[in-house]
Parts: sequence; C-alpha cells; structure tokens
Amino acid sequence: MRWEKLSEGFVTCREPGSSTAVAAGSRCVSTDAGELVCTYMVQSKLGVNDFVPTLSRSADSGKTWTEQGSIWPHRVDRMSGFVSISRAASGELFLYGIAIPIDTPGETFWKDATQGMKQNHLVWSRSTDAGITWSEPRPVALPTAGSAEAPGPMTVLGTGRWVACYAPYNNYDPSTRVDRGQIVLVYSDDQGGSWSHTSMLRFDEPESGGAEAWVVELADGRLLGTSWHMNVSSGSDYPCAYALSSDQGETWSLTRSTGVAGQTTALAALPNGDALFLYCQRKAGEVGIAMARVRPTESDFGVLHEELIWRADRVRQSEGVADHSSWQEFAFGEPSAVLLPGGEVLVTFWAVQPTVQGIAYVKLKLID
Repeated sequence: MRWEKLSEGFVTCREPGSSTAVAAGSRCVSTDAGELVCTYMVQSKLGVNDFVPTLSRSADSGKTWTEQGSIWPHRVDRMSGFVSISRAASGELFLYGIAIPIDTPGETFWKDATQGMKQNHLVWSRSTDAGITWSEPRPVALPTAGSAEAPGPMTVLGTGRWVACYAPYNNYDPSTRVDRGQIVLVYSDDQGGSWSHTSMLRFDEPESGGAEAWVVELADGRLLGTSWHMNVSSGSDYPCAYALSSDQGETWSLTRSTGVAGQTTALAALPNGDALFLYCQRKAGEVGIAMARVRPTESDFGVLHEELIWRADRVRQSEGVADHSSWQEFAFGEPSAVLLPGGEVLVTFWAVQPTVQGIAYVKLKLID
C-alpha cells in the first residue's frame, strides 16, 4: 500500500519579496465536469489581517492553473477570511472557515500578550455552479468562548448532515476563559439554518491544546477526526490525536494518539474504507510534507504505510526552533489531498522556500 510520485509544481507562485504573499489554506476539489478547483488565501504580508480567499482552476488534472481571483471581492477591505473548499455528493461546493473583521488597514490578527487571535466567527458558503459564483458568507455562532481556528473544510455526510470542526483559541481579552483542551464539532441537519455542537476531541494532558483539525466520513459511515496536539505553554508537540464517531458526530470514542509525531493534520477518505492522513514534519529527520495510509479503530490509528512526499529546503523563514509559538516563521504548511480518477492523488500545501513561495502541489499514484 504505497504510492509513486508522478509530478510536482505550483498552483500559483511568486518570487520572494513580491508585493503579495500567498499565505496558506490550499484545498482542492474535483467538479462533476472533471475540473479541479483550488482555494487558498492571499495576504499583503504574513501576520497581517487581510486574508483574501482566492480561487484557481485547472482543466488538465493540475498540470496548468488559471487564477479566477477573489471569491468575495466586495468584502476585501472589511472582512479577512480564511476558508476551505469541499464537495458534496450532489456536486455542490462548500466553503467553511473563519471571518475576521478589519478595523484598521495593516493591522495584525494575532496578539502575543494573550497568544490569541482577534475575535472572529465561523462562516460557510455554497456554490451550485462549480465555484464560479458563491453565496454571501453565512455566520455560524461560536458555541464556545474565544476565537476559532478552522482550516479544515466542511464535510457533507451521506445522510445530508453538515459537519465541521474548529479549535477554540484565545482572543485579545485576557479575562476570556477559553477551553483550549478540545476540538469542537459543529453540525447542522437543516442546511445551515441551525447548528448543534459537541467535543470531537478532548485532551487530558496538562496545558494541552489542538490546532489544524480535520473531519471526514469514511466509506463505512464512521467519522474520523484528527488534530495537531501540542502543549500550549511550552510549544512542544504531542503525537497528533484522533477519535472516531459511529453516530454522525454526536458522540465520539476516547481521544487517542495517532502515534505520528507531526504538526498539522488533513484527511482524505479512500473508497476501500482506509484514509490518507497528511501532516507536516518540522522537527524529526528530513523535513517536509508527509502522508500515511491508515485503517483506524477506536484503539489504534492503524498506520499501514507512511513516508515523506515532499522535502523542504528549510523549515523556518529564519533561524530557530519550529515550535508552535513560532508559527509565523514556518516555511511550509497545511497540506490537503483530493482523489483523482485512476487512483491518483493531488496534494497541495503552501510553501515559502528560498527561491519561490506559493501554493505547491505533488501528484501521486496509489499502489495497492
């Protein structure tokens, strides 16, 4: 159960020092017509609160890409958005993520004193024309105190239920008590009209928190949720965490270790019931983007095969240790995967490397 690398390149790229930096959040889907649609965020400078959700398209399985542009150009000056694309079985496309108000041009969205994000809220949107046009972003009220970190996409289950997850984060108010020791799942049975929530993952370790969580529906109907797992005080990492649900996300198995010592998580369900698990490796041995094929149970993550699929020239944009607290210096991150016809997989991620920065891709062929 391995894979063979077929090609690699960029969805969009710029030379270092250009006036805009492609920031993060690359996610791709395949439309009914066989076109690839990729979303990502562009910002003026890393750390600035001016994320512009942007979309590119490919009609040749990712060999060449055309930038469609900003998803909501009329909101660029007043809403900083970080959203990810997904596809329902119906062919409809969805966006899910966070929206942060812009009060002052050039402001930051991060406060070191509280280790928190500017207060934000969850949003979703849908497209019925393969991503050409999108509905206005609709809010989802945060059911927990603080801000939200939500780079993973929404999943539309076979039953029609919408599910998505986020990590509670501190905001700018030091008096706000935030329960960082969980990943929250929100779900809707009326197409976003109302939402319920529960804890998808619950961390027991002291000073423990999660980030960059993901949830998918496996072929047998179970839900698999994963998260980067770290000590929020020291910045050190625990192995990534996971849990399973057999009732559409309403209850979850005990949160357990994947045994994978990485950062960031992303998932893609395979037709045979397995899943692809993607993560960043910034600390152990060779650094870059890694992928594992897994067959999870409630007691074991079931790693069948695991290897680095893209090697980075550098792990940070400056010297230092790549702990969670230094996230603004990371030089690559947030991989995701979309299944293509014939057993191919397209993995996308953002990269800021010595000669180029942008949204990169690696195309692989699964081999059983």
